[in-house]
Amino acid sequence: MSTSGSLKSELNAKGWRFTSQREVILHLFENLPQGSHLSAEEVHELLALREEKISLSTIYRTLKLMTRMKILRELELAEVHKHYELNTNSQMNHHHTVCIQCNMTIEFEDSSVMKQALKQVQKAGLDMLDCQLTIHTVCPEAIRKGWPAMLPNDWVCARAIQQNEKTKSEIK
Repeated sequence: MSTSGSLKSELNAKGWRFTSQREVILHLFENLPQGSHLSAEEVHELLALREEKISLSTIYRTLKLMTRMKILRELELAEVHKHYELNTNSQMNHHHTVCIQCNMTIEFEDSSVMKQALKQVQKAGLDMLDCQLTIHTVCPEAIRKGWPAMLPNDWVCARAIQQNEKTKSEIK
């Protein structure tokens, strides 16, 4: 896992600067509760609440850079936009179930997914960069409410709202 010092060293080695904006974004991810994933828009919103003035375009560029440097892990969950989490050594053994209606995300660990991925990669003579399993689901509450025909597109179940509020309160 990268720290501000190691990020600064990596950036300097490549001729890039360790800006205060990059440091603020890294610190945000370092202090996230385990299992939290943020989109660029959510990063922007949280930094605005802290009165950090960083443009959304700077956040996008920083997230892309930190992903290329393997500091962050980019996730494609059920939503249109990507989410990010701090990349740690144990990340390749954790995966996600995501409700396609309310975007509630649940993490789970399973080393057998990694074993199978390594087997396939080695068989093909490739190098693995990341291993992510995302299982797209529909939560029971959405089904009870008549998914898909009877629910508006923006409906969110109570469990997803609680998960989102808990994450936001822990981050602040």
